[in-house]
Amino acid sequence: MPDSTDTDGLTVGQVSARLGVTVRALHHWDEIGLARPSLRTTAGYRLYTAGDLERLHRIVVYREIGLGLDRIQAVLDDSTADVPGALRAQRHQIAERIERLQRLSAGLDRMIDAHERGLLLTAEQQAAIFGPQWDPDGPAQARERYGDTTQWRQYAERSASRTAEEWQAVADEVADLDRALAKAMDAGVTPGSEEANHLVERHREVFASYFPLSRQMQVCLGRMYEADPGFAAHYDGIRPGLATWFRSIVDAAARAHGIDPDTATWQ
Repeated sequence: MPDSTDTDGLTVGQVSARLGVTVRALHHWDEIGLARPSLRTTAGYRLYTAGDLERLHRIVVYREIGLGLDRIQAVLDDSTADVPGALRAQRHQIAERIERLQRLSAGLDRMIDAHERGLLLTAEQQAAIFGPQWDPDGPAQARERYGDTTQWRQYAERSASRTAEEWQAVADEVADLDRALAKAMDAGVTPGSEEANHLVERHREVFASYFPLSRQMQVCLGRMYEADPGFAAHYDGIRPGLATWFRSIVDAAARAHGIDPDTATWQ
């Protein structure tokens, strides 16, 4: 390389600042022969000329659109390289990446809405799926009460990806379970029996549509179903005494697994 005075060209640091490229990257490109500075000072320091900067600008652009360094070198140095073809192929990859990012953005929007609203359904859809007695303000009230809990986050993640048809399937499973509970109580199924324990397990499985339910958490739910006026009205509206009977079979199943229902906590 020809010598130069200290005032000719730009130093590595100056080029780094001008192009927004790290000094380390410039040194690497120099080492692999992708972009070597054309000049040296009398003290041996490398300097970049205007031609070097032009090449570096092209490298930065090609790298920004996703070309690898080997491909960039071929585009710059191989006279037989199909530059338009390489750029078209890269444009196609970028278009696919944009489409993926747009899908990701839409998914994130749904996730945000689900965390804030709970159900991503209109009031009309909620009434059609959950029945005319359903309170469309219920999810907002639940968020206000439970929005800081792990279970609300789990519920929101499920809700974000669930369609109206899938919510209908969940509602149908819940209704089938309610009917099975009422039928079992009418038949005199006793707490702790095999049939009662099967219904308790089925309840945990169905409830997992909202969030995973441990046995201790299920005991707490059983208490709430009996004590909370809204839940008690729902179950006792199906069969008088159903809320208390359901709690009794949950407590019996918990005892069989070494859990004291009187001391069980939400965990």
